[in-house]
Amino acid sequence: MRHYRVNVNGNAYEIAIEEITADEAKKASAAAPAASAPSAPVSAGATTVNAPMPGTILSVNVSAGATVKEGDVLMILEAMKMENEIMAPKSGKIASVNVSKSSSVKTGDVLCVIE
Repeated sequence: MRHYRVNVNGNAYEIAIEEITADEAKKASAAAPAASAPSAPVSAGATTVNAPMPGTILSVNVSAGATVKEGDVLMILEAMKMENEIMAPKSGKIASVNVSKSSSVKTGDVLCVIE
């Protein structure tokens, strides 16, 4: 397993990539159905924070590595002209932030991951 840090739109993400053989890659591509959107792997014990509805991210109040308490406002999601506070479901450390200000999200999109 190799670990990398990637910067996307000013946000730093840590990723882990597993090296596989060519035979494993062929088997995986033949068996895997086409996915609509790739999802980041989540470590055991981590909690994903998903968008409860479609909308636009107005502000992101956390960054990867930040410590949050249960109930802290992670970001503001505008939907149907209303501002909705997306709050931390548990205390922990932000493992990744998957959206940025002005991002459009769909219901169920992963907004961030808390470890």
